[in-house]
Formats: sequence, C-alpha cells, structure tokens
Amino acid sequence: MDVIVCVKHVPETAEADLKINPKGTAIEESGLVFDINEWDDYALEEAVQIKEKFEGSVTAITVGPEEADSTLRKCLARGANKAIRLTDPKFEGSDSFATAKILHNVIKDLPFNVILTGALASDDGFAAAGPILAELLGIPHATMVKKIELNGDFARVNRELEGGLEEVIDVKLPAVFSIQTGINEPRYVSIMGIRKAMQKETQVLGLAEVGLSENEVGESGSWIKTEKMYVPPVEKQAEFLAGAPEEIAAKIADILKSRGLV
Repeated sequence: MDVIVCVKHVPETAEADLKINPKGTAIEESGLVFDINEWDDYALEEAVQIKEKFEGSVTAITVGPEEADSTLRKCLARGANKAIRLTDPKFEGSDSFATAKILHNVIKDLPFNVILTGALASDDGFAAAGPILAELLGIPHATMVKKIELNGDFARVNRELEGGLEEVIDVKLPAVFSIQTGINEPRYVSIMGIRKAMQKETQVLGLAEVGLSENEVGESGSWIKTEKMYVPPVEKQAEFLAGAPEEIAAKIADILKSRGLV
C-alpha cells in the first residue's frame, strides 16, 4: 500500500504578534516559528499507520522554500520513506489551484494507492488543494475524514459533517482523502527516527522538472490573488440594546443599514 502525504510548512501564529508586510499582501514572517501544518500532522500519522498495517511506503511531498526541509525531516523521522520538496521562485504566490497543479504534475508519475492531505492549512484556510488535486488526477476524493478503513480496492471513510453528524461512504481506490484533526494521535519523534531521517536525502524539483510553464504557477496560474491584507479595527465601544424583541430587531436593522452592511 503506497501512500503519498502532502504537507505544508506554515508559521505558528496562535500566540504571535502579527504584522502586515510593507506590500500589504501577507504577514511579516521574520521572527515567526515554522512547523508542519496541524492538519497535515494528522495526515502524516495516518499515512504511517497505513504503511505499518499494510506495508508499502510513504512519500511526503511539499511545495515550499528550502526552509521546508525541517518539516520534511520530521516526516522522515516519523516514518515516511521518501521526501520531495518542490521549490522554485516562480511558485511564490500560488493559490490552492496552482499548488494542486504543481503537486499533480509530480504525483501523477509516482506509485500510490492513497493520497492524504490536511483538511485545510492554518495559514490560508482555503481547504481546496486536496479536492482540486483529486480532480486533476481524475480519482475520487473525500474531505473532513475522521476514520479510514481500507479493504482491498475500497476504503470506508467517516466524514465529519455539521452539527456533530458523520457520513460513512465507500470510496474506490486510488483516492484522495483530506484529513480532519482527531483522526489519530500523532506520535512523538524518536531519537532513532531523527538519526534515520538525517541519513535520507530530500529530492528537490523546480519548475523545469515539474513540467509546467511560468504562466501555470504563481500568481499568473492562480484563481485567487491577495490584493490587500489588514488587521480588523478594534471597536472601542459596545452598545447594549434594550426593549422588546421587535424593537431590538428594528434597531439592529437600522444599524446595519447605516453602516452599509445591508
């Protein structure tokens, strides 16, 4: 059972004091700590568990800068057999669509039964790369996956829905599954795993090796472009509305209209 897991090297922003860069198009990354995307961490663990149960191999792949090697080394230390980093200045500014195209052009020539991605990335939250990759490969996919049971050429997966509900579906392999947090308990990296990871090489591919043109990647090949990013203004005053429900509803409607929201 050959598994490919797509991971992303992202900044940890939960407790960081974020600033917008001078261009106003992204956050200032200097001084931030980077690590594997939280959802991808669970996808990696699921991939390793599948390999341990059914044998085979796990290939970790990322689109990112040279610094993303630290995330790939973590994947190798946790049980991945191979690591591929897709790096090129032309890749900068790629949205989910362009990123999926880059991944597709490499993955299509690799052996795989299952492709795992995180349900979303903490830096953009688009949750689109996995489904787009599946469409480009022409294979089935399922998102928000909380459980996977492999049986021959099929996988029975539990999908998380709204309101605490779950959907159970059978998906024909090969397929792409976007993993939700909580599907497993990611293991700690052992010292032995770190030593083994240091002995493995990361394959690095650029635009020429991927086989795409400049117009197919980066901002030119993207559907979405960030034109402006800003920190929402902090409201200094809270207004409490009193009266009957009908009166409060009317006041809220007037406020929304006065601020151009409706």
